[in-house]
Amino acid sequence: MEANNIELKLENIEKLLTSQSLNNKPIFNIDEVSIYTGLSKLYLYKLTSKNDIPHYKPNGKNIFFKKEEIDNWLLRNRQSTNEELNDEAINYSVNKLNSSI
Repeated sequence: MEANNIELKLENIEKLLTSQSLNNKPIFNIDEVSIYTGLSKLYLYKLTSKNDIPHYKPNGKNIFFKKEEIDNWLLRNRQSTNEELNDEAINYSVNKLNSSI
């Protein structure tokens, strides 16, 4: 049991070190983008085959990703907070009221 615990801790340390070194890399391969995003390689392959994620295939086989594009892809479809939605509703109501006067 103790050996499994140590192996798990070592794996976690390795993942942390790898993910920290990825922050300085501008280009990722499929393994690195999997670690960086936490998405499985199988799911990433599905996304690339459907062209749902930005990627590059310079030789038609290996897949590469730009870190900046992956960051933008991960942060797409931002959800507004309740406060932002309330502010929007108030501004809309005030503008609608002012335009009708």
